[in-house]
Amino acid sequence: MSYKNLSGRTAVVTGAASGMGEATARLLAAHGARVALLARRGDRLAELTEKITADGGQALAVQVDVTDQESITRATERIHRAYGQADLVVNGAGVMLPNPIADGRDDEWTRMIDTNLTGALHIVRAFVPDLIAAAADGRPADLINISSIGAHVAFPNYAVYGATKAALTHLSATLRTELGPRNVRVTNIEPGLTGTELGGHIDNTELSRQLDGMFTEIDALTADDIADLIAYTTSRPARVNLRQVVILPTRQA
Repeated sequence: MSYKNLSGRTAVVTGAASGMGEATARLLAAHGARVALLARRGDRLAELTEKITADGGQALAVQVDVTDQESITRATERIHRAYGQADLVVNGAGVMLPNPIADGRDDEWTRMIDTNLTGALHIVRAFVPDLIAAAADGRPADLINISSIGAHVAFPNYAVYGATKAALTHLSATLRTELGPRNVRVTNIEPGLTGTELGGHIDNTELSRQLDGMFTEIDALTADDIADLIAYTTSRPARVNLRQVVILPTRQA
């Protein structure tokens, strides 16, 4: 599909070192957007930048920790120096660390809350002024939050992960009441089973096997499927806001 409206836009994508973030960054760049790639793994960002550049796109690798406000401040300044204001922001950074709530894994709880929710808020604070300015100039302005089907479907042992994603989904809805009247589009995307590195962080053998079993039984979504949806959403006419999108594999209930 052609996404001509993406040409000339300036995008910021977090979680760009792998999975949905990487796929989104590559697709946006392929259709003419300048893309700032944000993630912790600098080596992966360097490789992705080289690939995008080799394909004729524009990309800026920015190593950053979304949980660290000072890191975000430095990253924002660097992006502004290189590209100016952003008009398309994708909150793609996230971690999924399931375990029974009775295990009391507050180390995992803190990491998920800090990344999935607080990290997203850091990005919102950093770039919403850019989006408001872009919209005021009559240009499209998009904030995309990648949540999860776990935001409203309960899965045993995923309580805290689901809670962080439910918070992100509700945050998106509330932000829309503030930013929509200022012509900034806010889209919340809730993917179902998707083949990314996310499951590789699970340290519970039984839950890891359960997830592997789901991938055996279901033809899962790919990161490219999510990227395609984001490109479609952000290339609609400025008057059109796909506010909430749930995307599932066909066989997932």
